[in-house]
Amino acid sequence: MLAEERQQFIMRQLADSRVVKLQDLVCSLNASESTVRRDLQELEEHHLLRRIHGGASLLQRRSDEPDMETKTSKNIQQKKAIAKTAAGFIRDNECVYLDAGTTTLEMIPFITASNVTVVTNGPAHAETLSTRNVLCYLIGGMMKRTTNAVVGSMAVDNLNLFRFDRAFIGTNGIDAVMGYTTPDPEEAAVKKKALELSGQTYIVADSSKFSEVSFCKMFDLEKATIITEALPESVREELSSRTKVYCASPVQDKTGVE
Repeated sequence: MLAEERQQFIMRQLADSRVVKLQDLVCSLNASESTVRRDLQELEEHHLLRRIHGGASLLQRRSDEPDMETKTSKNIQQKKAIAKTAAGFIRDNECVYLDAGTTTLEMIPFITASNVTVVTNGPAHAETLSTRNVLCYLIGGMMKRTTNAVVGSMAVDNLNLFRFDRAFIGTNGIDAVMGYTTPDPEEAAVKKKALELSGQTYIVADSSKFSEVSFCKMFDLEKATIITEALPESVREELSSRTKVYCASPVQDKTGVE
């Protein structure tokens, strides 16, 4: 297969899944690892992808943000594992902030602590909490069309009414230099305010978020504990020396299959 054909195949795979693994490409293309690495390097030099540890990811604009449906369909098992671990930190009688997001939404069925009060900027979270008889406050403000998160200055003002034992916050990027980032400045302001009002803050994010940088910084790496399902070797030493990182165990479904 010619280099151009291999590279077109790689880009088609990225268009479908946004992330490809080096070893999967080696098998699919029936090519050597060094050949595929050269292809990835050339595509990166043409600004068509970004090489990551063990593969490559599709480039996206820093201000781009997937909608809620797209987020919900990605990394489902990883998010469940992270959600279960995160929910385990909640204690009886605590006041908790749940950021709008798919991973924090997955936390709700795993909350076993009693007499918990939850504040959220996610309408879907509030509805799910209500059906589970968990006392919940939904803050007011502007609702984003892409993710339905409630954001903006009114949301920040609403948050000032509360104080939290713990806050669980999602992010689009985790980087040792830039910290935690998200595409939307309005949403970044809400996340930052939740951090300021919380005794302990956790970032809940699957491993695809590492070494990613979005448009707007939320806060520094050291400000929060990270809960993820896997910490890539390429960032393990630097991140672990800067903040606490918990890696979740896989969650099994009812059939016992991960």
